Amino acid sequence: MEQVLIVMTHLPDTATAEALAGALVEARLAACASFTTGVQSVYRWQGKIERANEVTLTIKTTQRHYSALEAAIRAAHPYELPEIIALPVVAGLSSYLQWIVAETSPNHHA
Repeated sequence: MEQVLIVMTHLPDTATAEALAGALVEARLAACASFTTGVQSVYRWQGKIERANEVTLTIKTTQRHYSALEAAIRAAHPYELPEIIALPVVAGLSSYLQWIVAETSPNHHA
């Protein structure tokens, strides 16, 4: 089976996360994108410690779509340097993983 990935990014607000999630699923670059609000981030940026309230966007996709997905995130992301991290799924419910592959297939018909 095709390699499934979980891709994560953080966004400044719910509206931005919803818009990006919808665009990625609509384009079949993601089978699903879930967002979690109320995330508190502490990080160093340009030599200063920063704190921010953010929204985590967790995207389910496949390795085949990663490059296009990354480009779509970068194009829509408001941050100068967005976090985009892809993690391979090493195990999971087979039927769910198959669903991710099917939903990101350009030939899939609902």
